[in-house]
Amino acid sequence: MSRALPKYNKRRVAIIGGAAAVALTGAIVAGTALAGETSKSGTATARTLADVGSITCPDVASQLPEIPATAQAEVDRNLTLLQTQIDEANKRLVDTVGQGGPNFVQNAILGPLEDKRIATVNRIATAIGRTADKPQGLDALAPCALNAGGAAGTGEEAGAGAEAGAGAEAGAEAGATPSEAASEAAGGAEDTGNAEGAGDAGEAAGAGAISCPDVASQLPAIPATAQAEVDRNLALLDTQLAEANKRLVDTVGQGGPNFVQNAILGPLADKRNSTIDRIAISIGRTAEKPQGLGSLAACTLTQ
Repeated sequence: MSRALPKYNKRRVAIIGGAAAVALTGAIVAGTALAGETSKSGTATARTLADVGSITCPDVASQLPEIPATAQAEVDRNLTLLQTQIDEANKRLVDTVGQGGPNFVQNAILGPLEDKRIATVNRIATAIGRTADKPQGLDALAPCALNAGGAAGTGEEAGAGAEAGAGAEAGAEAGATPSEAASEAAGGAEDTGNAEGAGDAGEAAGAGAISCPDVASQLPAIPATAQAEVDRNLALLDTQLAEANKRLVDTVGQGGPNFVQNAILGPLADKRNSTIDRIAISIGRTAEKPQGLGSLAACTLTQ
């Protein structure tokens, strides 16, 4: 069982408390500035308030235990990344007004944002856990909500993805444990190969099929100590592809011309990037860490 979340870390609140307060009050976070970044949504504020509301997320910094000095920089980077993720989600909320069906916001914005936050809070917990007790239960802080003028919908499927702009950083910062990789598989991943069943259904429905570069064939010799973790993450890559192909079929006809790229291929590439990072890190613990695997993350849609 996960232990109760500890009292907040006052030092962390001092660093990002201002940004967190903005997010939790339902302000238009896409227009806030953080860590020297300038606002990019000046023209969108009125439309956000009037049409789509804003996305707010639970504060993570206030739920962290005392952070070891050795983990401070990594935790700070990921806390900043959490805010960046909210900023980008709010901007996308404005940019996609009127697109998709009733579940578009849940599937294409809130779902991927939650997945990104799960990956990021897991990195925070891992960083702390290297030299202190690893905080438990932070995943409960990942889901966000749409309030004010918007309505999120309750789609059966949620979009998936990890931070697109943080791919390089995730490679250096990840270090997720095998249990975290397994949890991403949502109850266990089975080897589904190239998701032929979902792909065939997609083609039959006129949606095409998604194909991705093979990762296993590009790996070096895997140390015995890393074999189980690598196998779990390779299975997870297959599961991610199968889920993307299923979603391709389930959302036929939704959204504008960029819907598949924005809501399916983009989030899939982000998830694959995080998973591939974990594979490289697990190998690198006892052997030379493989480089350049991130180039295998992007997938394509074939008709």
